[in-house]
Amino acid sequence: MTLERPATTESSPLVEVRNASKWFGPLMALNGISLEIGPGITGLVGPNGAGKTTLLKLLTGQSQASLGEIQVCGHDAWLAKAKAHVGFCPYGDATWDELSGRRLVRVTAGLHGFTGAEARRRTESVLETVGMADRADRPVRTYSKGMRQRIKLGQALVHDPDLLVLDEPLNGIDPVGREGLGDLFLRLAKAGKAVLISSHILNEMDHLADHILFVCRGKLLASGSLETIRDVLDDYPLKMRISCAAPRRVAPQLMALESVKSVTVQPPEDLFLEVQNPNRFYAEFGEFATAHDVDVHRLKATDTSAEAVFDYLMERASRPE
Repeated sequence: MTLERPATTESSPLVEVRNASKWFGPLMALNGISLEIGPGITGLVGPNGAGKTTLLKLLTGQSQASLGEIQVCGHDAWLAKAKAHVGFCPYGDATWDELSGRRLVRVTAGLHGFTGAEARRRTESVLETVGMADRADRPVRTYSKGMRQRIKLGQALVHDPDLLVLDEPLNGIDPVGREGLGDLFLRLAKAGKAVLISSHILNEMDHLADHILFVCRGKLLASGSLETIRDVLDDYPLKMRISCAAPRRVAPQLMALESVKSVTVQPPEDLFLEVQNPNRFYAEFGEFATAHDVDVHRLKATDTSAEAVFDYLMERASRPE
């Protein structure tokens, strides 16, 4: 199946959030968040109570910001014009379990205003896209967790939205199912859609997301690719693995570098380093290797995962100002 291209251009953001805050009585759920979301996969990560669910509700027009502005494809997110561009796959499984998957998607098409042959065409198209065309006549109550997720994705995609918002889509899915859904998300992103994934499975974001939003206590702690976030976190304690000749000779010399906090030797040729300020370390190590004629076989950061960066951001956010 060929996915339909969205009407928006790749150069402009589909979502623009400007200084958005949301509170419920005395509780501040979001505090002055600003961000943009464009085509591709964006991961939204944060602990329970971070404000992720509140942000998703604002983006999908289920709730209004107390202050600030949220636009989807140039329209206020609260308006029907914006909602027409959004497909939402919620975390919960509440649905009409007695219906077949095919019927459920067709009913959703009807709710979007499509009837007759067009509703049937769109239903069959998205069932093919999500890999459920040959299993869609069974009642939803007989579906596995992964099959339910795929049918929910079909419902979210039936009106061909520009923005697809997924709340914990990989939760409870077995490894094979996660891989299949991940491939589907990548295909949708390649077709030009903006895919926003809220997830606690942080290591999945390493393989899927082009852009990551770290949210904690209602604030946006950081945004960008993992590499970009790394570049701005000069004090991040990076862990490195270096394979070289004569590691026991090199280890004490490395300790003389200002950016190196510790060195551990693992024979026959590996050194494990903890360094402060990655940018400074890379500059220092280049000069060091040249000056000491170090035969380096490999230089690799070992903790570039989303989880490692997130843990550090959480720890930094908890420090008293």
